[in-house]
Amino acid sequence: MIVLFSFVFIFLGTLYFLAQEITEDQVTQYEPLEEQEFIVQIADYAKVLQDKYGILPSISIAQAILESDWGTSELSIKNNNYYGIKGGGTEPTVTMTTKEFVDGEWIEVKADFRKYASWQESMEDHSELFAKGTTWNENQYAKVLTANDYKEAAYALQESGYATDPDYPGKLIRLIEQYQLDQYD
Repeated sequence: MIVLFSFVFIFLGTLYFLAQEITEDQVTQYEPLEEQEFIVQIADYAKVLQDKYGILPSISIAQAILESDWGTSELSIKNNNYYGIKGGGTEPTVTMTTKEFVDGEWIEVKADFRKYASWQESMEDHSELFAKGTTWNENQYAKVLTANDYKEAAYALQESGYATDPDYPGKLIRLIEQYQLDQYD
């Protein structure tokens, strides 16, 4: 009888616990595991690349999140391109439709994007792009590398022409702050 009573007590207590309302604060504090796994997956390599090239890990991680939609975009899944890096020449590429912000409006265009053997290769190429610049301007991303913090680096990316989205720096900064990515810098 005591065992039955104990079971009923535990069962009812569990039901009571499950029936409690979850507050809005509890919901906003919850981070889906998949997102945290993505961050953890690339954070250590981002730190290695910081030592090698000087790019802040928070910027590298935030760009990977934004550009690849947490590693779920077609470009990242099929081609390991976490940064939307365009390609041409002898590099392996894939042609895809993308959106660009031109003359104050969003338009769809077809563009050639780099294909990579692994996500690490994509991260390495991303860091090399900042360190070596482009074929037409080797100092194109110099301000990104010399930035004192992630906010300055985010705005330097925009000024350097990395993305056409006028809110690109704001999106990166929000991601960095929401997920505390600056802890990896």
